[in-house]
Amino acid sequence: MPALMVVGGQFGDEGKGKIVSYLALNDNPTAAVRGGVGPNAGHTVIHDGEMFKFRMLPSAVINKDVKLMIGSGVLVDPNVLLEEVRKFKVSSRVMVDNMCGIIEEKHIERDTQGYLKDKIGTTGTGTGPAQADRIMRTATVARELPSLSNLVGDVSSKINEIIDCGELVLVEGTQGTFLSLYHGTYPYVTSKDVTASSICADVGIGPKRIDEIIVVYKAYTTRVGGGPLEDELTTEEIERRGWKEVGTVTGRVRRAAPLKPQLAKKAAVLNSATQIALTKLDILFPECKGGREISKLSSEAKGFVRKLEECTGIPITLIGTGQDDRDIIDRRV
Repeated sequence: MPALMVVGGQFGDEGKGKIVSYLALNDNPTAAVRGGVGPNAGHTVIHDGEMFKFRMLPSAVINKDVKLMIGSGVLVDPNVLLEEVRKFKVSSRVMVDNMCGIIEEKHIERDTQGYLKDKIGTTGTGTGPAQADRIMRTATVARELPSLSNLVGDVSSKINEIIDCGELVLVEGTQGTFLSLYHGTYPYVTSKDVTASSICADVGIGPKRIDEIIVVYKAYTTRVGGGPLEDELTTEEIERRGWKEVGTVTGRVRRAAPLKPQLAKKAAVLNSATQIALTKLDILFPECKGGREISKLSSEAKGFVRKLEECTGIPITLIGTGQDDRDIIDRRV
């Protein structure tokens, strides 16, 4: 399995960081490479009771043997990136592609006012305006910044080299399928496509080089910012069900609704899913909390899993049953 990709199947916040961290620890990849948009996506990992939050680095940081890379399609805020590199002491493990677009202060200013902030409800991290400058071919790129000179390199060539050697590469997507600029709830979407095919382009590998695509779903659906959310629950009902969450980047309370099987099926198709990871099953079925074997699930929880498999036609191979990145039922062969 030389290349394994993880992407979101809802509106982001599905628990991709947890799944990537588990895979990094369990499968021991040579490298983890991040695609997607940029620091507007935050991934949270809890390992041995300690919380880690990543906005730029791949969520494989905890495995100290994994090389950490950022693909050329990703927008980089150098302040956020360098702070994470310093905080986690990973400078010797990091490679940022020469061609990553750079988020500057002017982009953040444009993203925190007017249409993007007031109507779309963007994160205010500058990604949309920076993406626009990238398209207009006026953006600064990583190779032009002295502050990143020790980190930049040719990520695409390195990733393909590793795959050619038969070693495992873990590819991490950001956001979720229905935040895709092309396939999401436009205009309430992010600034580019974030489905599996685009993540391939972001990191510089051809789609036939990916052996497995894991689409991550949370056992219920959440989103932040504007845009439709079918069967959205009231704040009171969200709290009653124990579904209240806040965004990693913005701290905004997430809106919530039950998981829609038909949307899950569409996401599986759009991403050519070969496996599904289902997170936070313990929030729906508290009796399953901390279980690491399928036999530990209640009959109701097993029924929920079976129904989602039947609807999507894709096997659920990873099931999250708690906060820790190792609270996983791994059903892979």
